[in-house]
Amino acid sequence: MRIIFLGTPDFSVPTLEAIISNGFDVVAVVTAPDRPAGRGLQMRTSPVKECALKHNIPVLQPEKLRDEEFLQDLKSFNADLQVVVAFRMLPEIVWNMPKLGTWNLHASLLPNYRGAAPINHAVINGESETGLSTFKLVHEIDRGAIALHVVLKIGENETAGELHDRMMSEGSSLMVQTLKQIDEGTIVLKEQDAFNLLEIKEAPKLTTAFCQIQFNKTATNVHNHIRGLSPFPGAHCNLVNGTEQIPVKLYRTELSNVVPAEIIPGYVHIKDEHIYVCCKDSWLEILELQLAGKKRMKANDFTKGFRSNGQIRME
Repeated sequence: MRIIFLGTPDFSVPTLEAIISNGFDVVAVVTAPDRPAGRGLQMRTSPVKECALKHNIPVLQPEKLRDEEFLQDLKSFNADLQVVVAFRMLPEIVWNMPKLGTWNLHASLLPNYRGAAPINHAVINGESETGLSTFKLVHEIDRGAIALHVVLKIGENETAGELHDRMMSEGSSLMVQTLKQIDEGTIVLKEQDAFNLLEIKEAPKLTTAFCQIQFNKTATNVHNHIRGLSPFPGAHCNLVNGTEQIPVKLYRTELSNVVPAEIIPGYVHIKDEHIYVCCKDSWLEILELQLAGKKRMKANDFTKGFRSNGQIRME
């Protein structure tokens, strides 16, 4: 079975490695073009391209997926099937090209959390479990018939980044299992409409406005919002110290059952190298943060060099 793999970031690499190590014939890889990055603006290749070159697999890097030269190159590999993991939206002329179709690995239990940020939104919504799904691509985004899925628990303090890293390994195994069943002719698909869910939760792209922390919500909601955006893109607010306003990102927090004597959302209390911020119902302890222009740091390191200019708050 001849396979073309489409993907770009680190999340895609374990799946590509697993497909290769299980003896499947990956005849080409499609990934993002090299881009200038870093302070020196050196050209940087994607993690998927690095993996492909290591295995001497041809690499295609189209700027536009409808480019005629790219489409001809893609067709020339005569693939039976395509696998997509963390790549951009494909036009039908691409996903419908191979005779066995194009198969996607999605980081949620479909049909829930369709969209660009399924890991983040599952954590932000306080889910206790999520998972991964493999499905066959159709025209509608993330709505193809489901092949397989695996359920994963989410820890109460687990960040989106930590869940992402666990999913990389689990996802690679799930895709290999899917490919084996396709190759054997034993794959069974289930249409997403057959799940009959009363409500389907979505996972839209994360915006700057969405990442703004609202301290007038419950401490649990704020805690989930912060860990669901950690480490990227990061939940942000302003630290107001007297007349000074400093942009800050919060990366790790811990729930506290202590209720303030007076509820003032955003009010900050620093005691014994601990930082607490008042939410709608209780204090929330801040464990890791990053001031604009500074490195990410532990709360106790921040307090050692911090000088109060009056009432401190976050907004």
